Amino acid sequence: MADLLTARERTRTIGEMFSRLVPHYDRMNRLMTAGRDGRWRTRAVESSQPQDAVVLDLGAGTGDLSAEFRRQGAVRVIGLDLSAAMLVRAEEKFGQDGVDWLQGDALHLPFPEESFDVVGSAFVMRNLPDLAGSFTEMARVLKPGGRLIGLDITHPPDTPWGKMLRLGFEQGVTRVAGLLSGDRSAYRYLPNSLSGYPTADELSEMLESIGLEEVTYRRLSMGAVALHAARKR
Repeated sequence: MADLLTARERTRTIGEMFSRLVPHYDRMNRLMTAGRDGRWRTRAVESSQPQDAVVLDLGAGTGDLSAEFRRQGAVRVIGLDLSAAMLVRAEEKFGQDGVDWLQGDALHLPFPEESFDVVGSAFVMRNLPDLAGSFTEMARVLKPGGRLIGLDITHPPDTPWGKMLRLGFEQGVTRVAGLLSGDRSAYRYLPNSLSGYPTADELSEMLESIGLEEVTYRRLSMGAVALHAARKR
C-alpha cells in the first residue's frame, strides 16, 4: 500500500511540475536539444509504421508526437497526459483533427485490452513512477502485432565522450534552461530523473520480460538518447 501511495504522490507531483512548465515547454525543448527533438520524433514515428493505425501517445505533452503520428498517416490518435494544462496547449497548437486529447495516468490506462495498433511516447519513460507497471499497461492495450515505441534520454556510453555528454547535460543545458524559464527546480529535476532509471539494455530486458518481442533500440544524439521499439505477439 505504501508503494502504491508513493507512486500516486510522485505522479501528482510530476503532473503539477509539468503544468508549471507549459508556457516555456516547447522553447526549452528546442534549446536543450539544439532543435533536434523534432527529428527524433519523426524517426520514432517512422519506426512504428503508423499508416492507418489507431495510436496512443502516452504523455502527449503539448502534442508534437501526436501531430507527427497524424502527419505520417495514423487514422486516429489519443493524446493522453497527466497535465490538463499541457493538453490545453496541445489543442491550441494542433486542434482536434483526428486527435482526442485526454487526461489520464499511464499506470491506469482508461482503455479496454487490445485497443491500439501503436503505443508511443517521447521523453516520458523516465518520469513514470512505476515503469514496469506502465509497460504492462501499454502491452495490455496493444493489439496483437501492435508496436510499442519509446524515445527518451538515456545513460550515455561509459566512455570519455559519454561522460562529457552527461556533464554537459547536468551542469550546462539544464541550468541554462532553468534560468531562462524561471523554474530552476523543474530543470534540476531533469538530470536527476536518470538516477535509478534503467540503462538502454536493461530497459530492453524489461520489455522482453512482459512478453514483447522484436525488442530493439538505437542510440541517437551521440548516445544520449535511445529509441526503443518492440512488438506484441
